[in-house]
Amino acid sequence: MTPETTTEQARKRLLGAWRLVSWQISDAAGHTTYPLGKDVTGQLLYDPQGRMSAQLVRRDQPKLISEDWQEASTDEKATAWSNYFGYFGTFTIDASANTVVHHIEGSWFPNLVGTTQRRVYRFEGDQLILNAETTWGQVIIVWEKTK
Repeated sequence: MTPETTTEQARKRLLGAWRLVSWQISDAAGHTTYPLGKDVTGQLLYDPQGRMSAQLVRRDQPKLISEDWQEASTDEKATAWSNYFGYFGTFTIDASANTVVHHIEGSWFPNLVGTTQRRVYRFEGDQLILNAETTWGQVIIVWEKTK
């Protein structure tokens, strides 16, 4: 695969805030699922110091009964946890492979902490498409640059 851009060019295009457009997973049998629904919302941030953060959340989730999250019932916590996906850390770019690598320092899903998550990237206009082969299947996440 020919790199789409040099590392510096890719870095300049990645930096900033991105709004989530879609997140889908296709399994080996060709079935497509939307982990947080078709109308998922979220934000991806890359900063000049090499830090990153990804937050994805189901839209229109039910509010907790209490305004204090620490008082949430077990059921409320389970619902809230399953309606969110997020992590943060640092990032590096391998332009020769068109990949951005997320080095996970903290996550809602503890199994990601200390891992590296490779995402094949491509740019289409103001959109960033990240693809990854995972244990869940082929993940395709589309982001749009915020203005």
